[in-house]
Amino acid sequence: MAGPSSTSVQAHNGGVHVEQLRLGNGLTALLAPMPGAPTASVWVWYRVGSKNEWPGMTGASHWVEHMLFNGSPKYPKGAMDRAIMGVGGYLNAFTDVDFTAYLSTVPASYVTLPLDIEADRMSRATMNQSEVHRERKVVLSEREGAENWPEFRAEEELWALAYRRHPYRWDPLGYPEDIRALDAPRLAEYYRRFYGPRNALLVVSGRFDRVAIARFIRSRFSRVPATGEDPTVREVEPVQTGARQTDMTGPGTTPFLATGWAGPSVTEPTAAHAMLLDVLLGGETRLFSTSSWGSRGDHPSSRLYRRLVATGLAVRASSAFGPRVHPGLFTIHAQCAAGVPLGKLEAALDRELERFAHDGPTRLELDEVREKIEQSTRLAYEGATRAAFRLGYFHTLAGAGLEDRLLRQVRRIRPEAVREAARAIFHPARRVTVRYTPQGS
Repeated sequence: MAGPSSTSVQAHNGGVHVEQLRLGNGLTALLAPMPGAPTASVWVWYRVGSKNEWPGMTGASHWVEHMLFNGSPKYPKGAMDRAIMGVGGYLNAFTDVDFTAYLSTVPASYVTLPLDIEADRMSRATMNQSEVHRERKVVLSEREGAENWPEFRAEEELWALAYRRHPYRWDPLGYPEDIRALDAPRLAEYYRRFYGPRNALLVVSGRFDRVAIARFIRSRFSRVPATGEDPTVREVEPVQTGARQTDMTGPGTTPFLATGWAGPSVTEPTAAHAMLLDVLLGGETRLFSTSSWGSRGDHPSSRLYRRLVATGLAVRASSAFGPRVHPGLFTIHAQCAAGVPLGKLEAALDRELERFAHDGPTRLELDEVREKIEQSTRLAYEGATRAAFRLGYFHTLAGAGLEDRLLRQVRRIRPEAVREAARAIFHPARRVTVRYTPQGS
């Protein structure tokens, strides 16, 4: 039995009051009551993702994500889905490079149901050979489905080109050969090694009785053994000293370009600068978006859209800076308009980046971007599910206070600082490029 728990109260996040519990077995829980909400949302975030894998074990985190829906002693296979959907709720999960997250949103009166499910599968998920073999087909099918998209294959190649040592170099879906070879004992060992309260963050938001739910969490989750090895990655990617590029061919209609540069980790001082660059160039930032993950959509006010799409050179152009625990990539994707050579589009992109690095944003541009981020932040906490995502996402990346720190930085960054960040990030020697040319239909 784990020791006693501790309680502390955090500052407000997006207008939501948050209470933090810490159990003796290492589990951290965030409670965010929202009295007016009709639902309650329960999330468990594990600080385990594809960064914790190694050659031969790639795709293990994503596979474990699937296996946690395949039953536990109290909830046999199919029982979790039937229980949540039977009360009109919704459940899902996703795996990223730095974490895996599980979520359930239910009518408020049923909030203890997903809590009970998460406690049972935190250390007791079914990992027998027959279930692992059955799920292998599903995981392989998901991988093969992704490969049908040229954008996925180019993106995977881009990260493999950028990283020589760090495990960010493979996609969370894993390599096909590893998926085919991985067996139940090794997958179960991976689960036992990394999954448990020490690496977990529980988030509950929505309408619930704070005292009663805190008592339920202490009672139910304190029984879970204090498992979960340190998921910190010690491998450091060497500084890139020369541009890297490759050409790909395959099915498609028009050529496209995927390019990236080494960016900061989410805790580095220049992370906020990279976020501003992302909004200025592409129109969106993953970290401050009204949706859970942001998007690579068209934003007519963005620099890339105005310079590449509005001029008829591209049918789409977007940027992405996905903040990560370790230094990640700042990427730009652009697809040629019909009849436009790939080299012409790439030259236009280079000119725009050079112009931006030389002149930087105008003060008006920066003010408009800041207002966009502020507005997106306010909207991102609407509803129990969104609020739980935001609280869990930031806390899992770098602990309490990350969102507020980044917002404070965004508010005070000057145009010349953004220009200097552009010069540093878009360094030619740190560029990786994948050029995709379609062949056939």
